[in-house]
Amino acid sequence: MISRVYSAAIAGLDAQKVTVEVDLASGIPGVFIVGLPDAAVNESKERVKSAIKNSEFAFPLKRVVINLAPADIKKEGTVFDLPLAVGVLLASEALMPTEFLEKTCFAGEVSLEGSLRPIAGTLSMALMAREEGMEYLVVPEENMLEASLVEGITVFGLKHLKDLPVFLVHPHTFSKPVDRQTLMAKAKSRVSPYGVDFADVKGHAHAKRALEIAASGGHNVVMVGPPGSGKSMLAKAFVGILPGLSFDEMLEVSRIYSVAGMLSQQEGLIFHRPFRSPHHSASAPGIAGGGSNPKPGEMTLAHRGVLFLDEFVEFSRNALEVLRQPLENGEVTISRAQQNVTYPAKFMLMAALNPCPCGFKGDNVKTCTCSDTQVQRYISKISGPLLDRIDIQLEIPRLTDKELLEKPGAEGETSETIRARVEAAREIQKRRFESTGVLCNAEMTPGQIQEFCVLDDGSKELMQRAAQRMHLSARAFDRILRLARTLADLESVEAVASTHLAEALQYRALERLYQPRGNAAAALV
Repeated sequence: MISRVYSAAIAGLDAQKVTVEVDLASGIPGVFIVGLPDAAVNESKERVKSAIKNSEFAFPLKRVVINLAPADIKKEGTVFDLPLAVGVLLASEALMPTEFLEKTCFAGEVSLEGSLRPIAGTLSMALMAREEGMEYLVVPEENMLEASLVEGITVFGLKHLKDLPVFLVHPHTFSKPVDRQTLMAKAKSRVSPYGVDFADVKGHAHAKRALEIAASGGHNVVMVGPPGSGKSMLAKAFVGILPGLSFDEMLEVSRIYSVAGMLSQQEGLIFHRPFRSPHHSASAPGIAGGGSNPKPGEMTLAHRGVLFLDEFVEFSRNALEVLRQPLENGEVTISRAQQNVTYPAKFMLMAALNPCPCGFKGDNVKTCTCSDTQVQRYISKISGPLLDRIDIQLEIPRLTDKELLEKPGAEGETSETIRARVEAAREIQKRRFESTGVLCNAEMTPGQIQEFCVLDDGSKELMQRAAQRMHLSARAFDRILRLARTLADLESVEAVASTHLAEALQYRALERLYQPRGNAAAALV
């Protein structure tokens, strides 16, 4: 007898429908899996065999041939344990087939004694099942919450293979509906896990203003300053002023973490914008993603959040250069001989570095001991094309003695106060870009820049002088216009004025620090 069960294979962030066919035939007893299985899938036959026996079912003493179709898709991981077990039990008539199974997708790992263990990628499988017109998804109970977030499909959670006979007769006793409104209320009540409030950051009023602008428009930031000036603390506080994730954004981010096997089974959803801070020894594949079986890298794990690269110039040149395409396109493509995988990577880059090898160039307390050649060699690790993609370049000076002795929160605004202004600016952008797929000013296309960043004659003259004196590329020119658009949104005004452009031009600290021409931006104002 031949049985047929449906499952899913993960490819990148997407899942593809897989048909599991099981045939029992006369011959020497054995289990044979065909259809391009990897080592983990091949090993599952022994695991499934033990699980069936230990769940009080009889494993058929026949030649068992299992086909995973389509055969041109590589099947990886342990997600096929449950569909293999169900297929064998149906073929041996230990379970009776029903019409219900034709609309059901199975996925899950089984232990030797028959209990089900959680798997990665359940959210993608639920989305695939819905797109394929299936109505039901059966997964381990621990994965039930994340899969239930997808509307239009009913999710069932099983604990053990012993549950299968009851499940096929009374399936809806294994379902627990999820209330979206309850989840969103839970998300809003959550305290940011990063724990640094802007009120706790002493001084740095200029930097706080710049970070508010960055959060309002989704702009990339680089901070340059001596050791101990507060760059890392500002970065951690920055996440607290970002607007909350919408439900669709939560699904986007949770899907990534689900495939990466990093999603909490207790939560089932990522509630906060990610903040990823890899060590500077991270490799290019670690940043971009990859491997023989491609996995999301730090850029993708920071999707809709922040990728903080401390000690920016200490990263390898390859690791820095892989940032270029995602910063421009919002996605990263991993090419392998077997497959090409594209991951989303719409993150805000936040980088921090010292101004020179010794760390004290431009410091008003300690004298820099580096030669001009050493400084140029140090900063040249950041290529021009990469620097062009960074909207805000901040100089973070050492705190004065007076600022150090201030009581935290004495004068500074709280993150909650700043976030309210950020959310108001984002709401303006949401209405502006409705139905375009663009969420913030930093994502504007060239056509949208022309439409929404209209300049008067005085502003055009200012930008012409800036382009000439600061040697701005076309990309840097556009990024300054995007930044000026955000400044206008923070003031709730429609037109981009010359004052907005002048402030945007001031956020070019690396030109002021390293170009012998001097402060070109200040000369324009």
